Amino acid sequence: MTPPKRRRRHPAPRPPVPPPPPRAPADDDPAGRAEREGEGRQPERLFVISGDGERVPLDLVTLIVARAEAPSSATPEQTAVLRMCVAPLSVAEISAYLRLPFSVVTVLITDLLAAQLVQARAPIVRQKIPDRSLLEAVMHGLQRL
Repeated sequence: MTPPKRRRRHPAPRPPVPPPPPRAPADDDPAGRAEREGEGRQPERLFVISGDGERVPLDLVTLIVARAEAPSSATPEQTAVLRMCVAPLSVAEISAYLRLPFSVVTVLITDLLAAQLVQARAPIVRQKIPDRSLLEAVMHGLQRL
């Protein structure tokens, strides 16, 4: 006995969707040109945060520690920095957590430093070569055991 032949089922054909009519923007039309240039891309995030004075020279590894609570006049970004910096954080970490560019974070921290709401300190740098007297003290302590 031979098995029955099976036929494939095909979905019902859908009517074709007509393409949108082509649009020819003029060369002097800035809106049409901007639309073509920005197609399929995420818009750039723009930041407008201005400081009152000169920037403090901050490094990526400068540690920031909050000294006070956020005042009611603080911006949301400044409040976020003050809440995060209860424990020391580097400027690079603050920038990453807030998802803001480094230059924007330096302006925020400069304003907070001017208002004395945060304290900036250099990171603790370990010496390349250990102190000889410390090594001798450890060696003598081990010999006494």
